[in-house]
Amino acid sequence: MFILTTKVTRFIKYVASNTAKARHLSVLGIETSCDDTGIALLNQNGEVLGNVLNSQQKFHTRYGGIIPPRAQDLHRAKIAEVFERCMQEAQLTPNMLDAIGVTTRPGLPLSLLVGARFAKHIARKYNKPLVPVHHMEAHALQARMEQNIPFPFLCLLISGGHAQLVFVRSATQFLLLGETLDDAPGEAFDKIARRLRLFLIPKYRYWNGGQAVEDAAKDAKNPARFEFPLPLARERNCNFSFAGIKNNSFRNIRAAERQESGTEYIFF
Repeated sequence: MFILTTKVTRFIKYVASNTAKARHLSVLGIETSCDDTGIALLNQNGEVLGNVLNSQQKFHTRYGGIIPPRAQDLHRAKIAEVFERCMQEAQLTPNMLDAIGVTTRPGLPLSLLVGARFAKHIARKYNKPLVPVHHMEAHALQARMEQNIPFPFLCLLISGGHAQLVFVRSATQFLLLGETLDDAPGEAFDKIARRLRLFLIPKYRYWNGGQAVEDAAKDAKNPARFEFPLPLARERNCNFSFAGIKNNSFRNIRAAERQESGTEYIFF
């Protein structure tokens, strides 16, 4: 079970007890857990006042995957600009912020460090409360911004780097029921796309792996040609596994290469 920090709980209580302040509440969110630099500003009703995203996808797809040190460099180069653009879009000044939330886990350590340091700098400069955020918990709660979903509820979180089944008891209490034991779904698709060398096709040059595989599969002449194993079929738990599907895909690709040309391409 993982629980949000005491700082978050204190801030929630502060908002709930200060209704006059809450009517004009504005919170800045900073996200640098992977390869995108994202900063948004929301009010207490969940309305997005400003939202700016700088994507690194075109850079990383040239190398077949994310390079953490370069991702960190690109975050550093863009985060101040993204912040300024977000504040301009919201037509607010930093002094008007009520709090700053920043992703501190999970994610690429080098990327997370950039966001955390920038958030600390802004919080100290303008004397604003700083809230560390577990971004998978934030994803689970995001559904309640657009729909009236009462607590408790069951949530399936699927992303490029994670696969989790979570029982959400409240805004600060989460019970982890299951998670991936090996590859995340996005990671598996990226590796399959790289093994298929889809990045050599101009259309897919700057696409992520899952997007490219899905689009290419639309042209399949015989979708039932390949069979894939059912992961953890005999396990009585809520965990996931994607490594078997990935490895089975690799075997099918090697077999198809030998059948079509008599040559197996070695690709890393």
